Amino acid sequence: MGMGAEIRKKLAKRAAQEIKEGMLVNLGIGIPSLVPDFLPGSFPVMFHAENGIIGMGPSSEPGKEDENLCNAGGYPVTLQTGGSYCDGAMAFGIIRSKRIDLTILGALQVSEKGDLANWIVPGKRIPGMGGAMDLAAKAKKVIVVMNHFDKSGTSKLVKACTLPLTAPNCVHMIITEMGVFNVTFEGLLLTDLFEPYTFADVIAKTEAEVKRAKQIRIIKER
Repeated sequence: MGMGAEIRKKLAKRAAQEIKEGMLVNLGIGIPSLVPDFLPGSFPVMFHAENGIIGMGPSSEPGKEDENLCNAGGYPVTLQTGGSYCDGAMAFGIIRSKRIDLTILGALQVSEKGDLANWIVPGKRIPGMGGAMDLAAKAKKVIVVMNHFDKSGTSKLVKACTLPLTAPNCVHMIITEMGVFNVTFEGLLLTDLFEPYTFADVIAKTEAEVKRAKQIRIIKER
């Protein structure tokens, strides 16, 4: 099952609400890369990329791309005022020294315990795990933004991952087109619902066990 552009934007907009002033944030490829589009231009946050950018700006306007300036996924980006460059060793040193406040990643599966499986399938454009293994293990907070279902219609929120793990017990929050889930010691806790889904829909279509928060925020369609 594919995900339309409007749904992708809706999930990126919700993920952007988790970014606080002064954070150093790393964004994965795909939906996470849309997150800066939903922050004010003057918002005081620095975006980090594994290929050596600190202070990455939004995507380049068509026709204005700089072929020497791209994110870790190879897509053209801009640089914020005050941004800087470093080599790959320094970029990963920043990650491994636990200086990343928040990372927003895609995933193939997430377990109800917060295990993450997001290695890209061989043969695709990005053939390996990239920096996800380091980010998942060392970032202070890990948010996954993904489709609720794989291409066969099977839940990607699972009791236990069947794909190779990127890192165990690392995910704090999951955002899908159905809702927002916090990973707790007691399993997944649904805190937000996207219209038109109901809690019953989530329970019926999710392999992992999901509990309902006392107060659920309903995110309405535009």
